[in-house]
Amino acid sequence: MDFLDRYVIRISWWSLKKIYRILIVTTLGGFFIGLIAFYLYMSSLPTLSTWHTTLLKHEYTSHSKIKNIDAYMALEKKLFTELQTEVYDKTLPSEQDHLNRYSKEGISNPSLWKTSWNQSFERNVTNPKAAVLLLHGMSDSPYSLHTQALYLHEQGYHVLALRLPGHGTIPSGLRNMKWQEMATVVQMGMKHLEEKVGSKPIHIMGYSTGAPLALHYTLEALKESSQLRVPSKLVFYSPAIGVSAAAPLAVWQSRVGYVLGLPKLEWNALLPEFDPFKYGSFAVNAGDQVYRLAKEVQTQFDALAQHPSSKAFPPVLSFSSIVDSTVSVPAVVNDLFNRLPKVSQTSLDTHSLVLFDINHNFSRNYLIKDAKMFEMQTLRETPINENYSFELITNLHTKDRTVQRIVNHTQTQTLPYKWAKGLYSLSHLAMPISPNDPLYGNQDAPKSPGIELGHLAIYGETGVLQTSASSLLRQRWNPFHGYTKQRVLTFLEKKHLEEKH
Repeated sequence: MDFLDRYVIRISWWSLKKIYRILIVTTLGGFFIGLIAFYLYMSSLPTLSTWHTTLLKHEYTSHSKIKNIDAYMALEKKLFTELQTEVYDKTLPSEQDHLNRYSKEGISNPSLWKTSWNQSFERNVTNPKAAVLLLHGMSDSPYSLHTQALYLHEQGYHVLALRLPGHGTIPSGLRNMKWQEMATVVQMGMKHLEEKVGSKPIHIMGYSTGAPLALHYTLEALKESSQLRVPSKLVFYSPAIGVSAAAPLAVWQSRVGYVLGLPKLEWNALLPEFDPFKYGSFAVNAGDQVYRLAKEVQTQFDALAQHPSSKAFPPVLSFSSIVDSTVSVPAVVNDLFNRLPKVSQTSLDTHSLVLFDINHNFSRNYLIKDAKMFEMQTLRETPINENYSFELITNLHTKDRTVQRIVNHTQTQTLPYKWAKGLYSLSHLAMPISPNDPLYGNQDAPKSPGIELGHLAIYGETGVLQTSASSLLRQRWNPFHGYTKQRVLTFLEKKHLEEKH
């Protein structure tokens, strides 16, 4: 028995030592394989260019001694002068490319356009009926809402379109910017418009990240102790109310890159810069700031629910594509419209959610993923809520590409619009864009002074073009822009009708 005990103990100890050695070898092997894989991954990433590494000193930050929009625009002029000297004048010969927006002779250079749409702009009008503040999206510029600015100005509105901090210059501007800095500029913009139009209505129109910025401002203004002017109406395009669940984890990639001295890890995407008014490259920090802003808005809604304000929440009109790969459309329903307080009974308007369905005349939906079909069907069946009206723009019940407007699942109206042939859906990018947009519009749009991106769905072999096929195939203009324009104008005018009574 003693012999067996000694034998078993001796065998067990030998086994433990062997297992221990195997674990060490396996761990070290896995570590070195991981290092090799990481090295190969880093080597596969594109080289960082001047516009990824340069940090412009005249960009607005929380440390800037700026208190109003006039000072902000003055600083912005210095910023764009610095952009010229530090980027355009220093772009390396290897970085010069006919397609590159940072090449002086490139077809994507923003200077080809008569108006500097990357910068903040203001359109005055004598005796304005109201004012509108326009807020673009993340990685975007004021160009995205310039069509709305033009038609609103023509209708007698005083318009201010802001370039948000970090935007309109070089992608590196998104590496360190904070959502609080953008929110501060929004406050300055509203104060500026209040000085311009006095007690007349002031509305906010927000695209993508511009929407939660508008909501953040509104919810701050609704606080009983706040001196901020509550906007009269809110209009949203593709609102960024909810983002990917992985967003809070992505920021650690950037932090690891900073600690290890690997700046490429600060980027989610390093792509060619061929759009004059929108970055191709996307910093990790940019996505993190959208996530933090959206989370803060939900915290504000929680506080409003616990302590309702005596001030009236402004009516909201929002447009979204039923499919959106940038933001969560279900979040627009659940985290925005289902949380909105009722509009005052004295108002002539209500909150309205408008969803644009896919084209059901396209290949009978055979090419669409089952998961997407289920998600879209859930959205089509959005329960009627007394807080808002739900509108679906769809050709689900027509035999061709003609669309109908279905309100609260019952009221049906045929609209004078059709899906374009070969187009199966809208997109996050397309929502505010007119088919007549020179840069993003269809083949019948006015000629662009430079590159045209709205109708580049071309056929050929893979691995030939400088950019991915997916970036060329993504829809960039809205065939129903005429409908959204009329809805916006009618929505904004109702307030004035109410005031006349």
